[in-house]
Amino acid sequence: MTAEVRQATDVVLAVRDLHKHFPIKEGALQKVVGHVRAVDGVSFDIPAGATVGLVGESGCGKTTLGRCVAGLTEPTDGGVYFGLSDDQRDRLDGGITGADLADFDAGHRVDRMTGDPWRRYRRNCQVVFQEAFASLNPRHLVKDIVGRPLRVHREASGAELTRRVVDLLDQVGLGRQHLYRYPHQFSGGQRQRISIARALALDPQLVVLDEPTSALDVSVQAQILNLLHELQQERNLAYLFITHDLSVVQHMADSIVVMYLGRVAEAGPTEAIFERPEHPYTEALLSASPDLDESAGTLQALEGAVPDPARPPQGCRFHTRCPVATPACGWEVDDVVRWLEDTDGMFDALSGVTRDSAFDATLSFDDEASAGSLAAAVQGIGVPTAMREALAQVTVDRNRVRLRFTPVDEVQLTMRGPDHVAACVLDRRPR
Repeated sequence: MTAEVRQATDVVLAVRDLHKHFPIKEGALQKVVGHVRAVDGVSFDIPAGATVGLVGESGCGKTTLGRCVAGLTEPTDGGVYFGLSDDQRDRLDGGITGADLADFDAGHRVDRMTGDPWRRYRRNCQVVFQEAFASLNPRHLVKDIVGRPLRVHREASGAELTRRVVDLLDQVGLGRQHLYRYPHQFSGGQRQRISIARALALDPQLVVLDEPTSALDVSVQAQILNLLHELQQERNLAYLFITHDLSVVQHMADSIVVMYLGRVAEAGPTEAIFERPEHPYTEALLSASPDLDESAGTLQALEGAVPDPARPPQGCRFHTRCPVATPACGWEVDDVVRWLEDTDGMFDALSGVTRDSAFDATLSFDDEASAGSLAAAVQGIGVPTAMREALAQVTVDRNRVRLRFTPVDEVQLTMRGPDHVAACVLDRRPR
């Protein structure tokens, strides 16, 4: 990435160029034939006592990123760094090599930690999951569920353990009368309060909140959000708040990271994102939220499906659905194939695709008429104007059509304001 959100305050966690790819396996021997790029190069910081909102559509990689941050999933590349001083963060961004890098990673990189550094991180990073009922052991009493972190880390036992569990339950709006009940005896909001109490047991510095209110009624959502805000103020907690609900993010977050198809589309202070979004995807998300009419603008709701994360689009990954796409956004041969799939009858005659690159390939058809029809269609008014203008060459050779688009590089994040970055070829700031 060429730019990232930097904060002036102390940083609890630093995510740097994080990747998480899941292998695609086929056949009896389970040969790896590709990878799903769930997270594909994400960087941001989480300041102490602040909330970073991580937003995007389902399937954009939010939860996978949260699991990497919590140490529940090992990243493919890049790293999550904890406990960095300002000088250490500057060293990390400036580049560390050799033996110094190995020592640095052993003490601060989550997936390389062992021994005391790992135990320290496990204490200081806790998770509240989306579905509280699934994350609470149905055979355990509340006393055992909330007290388990204290027992595992040998913080308390016996009467002292009970006292501390009661204190935690009091902080989340429950009490001693709930100690000897099972999870199924509580409402959804109460179960989420139990999850929050368990997360706070070891007094962590960071809590990963994976859509903690999405399964709750609106009135209960407000209660849980207010509780989280009060606890943050009392304990100086840092939150990574994962959600698709922009109204919740506007209420809770100090800064926002907008993800699309594994990458950061835009990031910056909450106020700047809502008042002046710089990426068309962010605008589309705001337009699609019925609770944000004042910020919605005139952009229509998103159309089309999210592309396959195993073969993400070139250039800007959002260009296949973007209403203001340009020829420089990264049109490629796969875009034509996707268009064929959505065009009645056109895809039926396609027999193969031979690629020289993502931008240069030959499409083979069952007959010459179908090849001629495609060549005429991709140059006609039925295709997106930006895709047609990006098409550098169309050559027909009997039942084959060679298509060549103007190559572009991956669109990088660029500065759009103080701590505000966006990955878009358009710059719509006032001049």
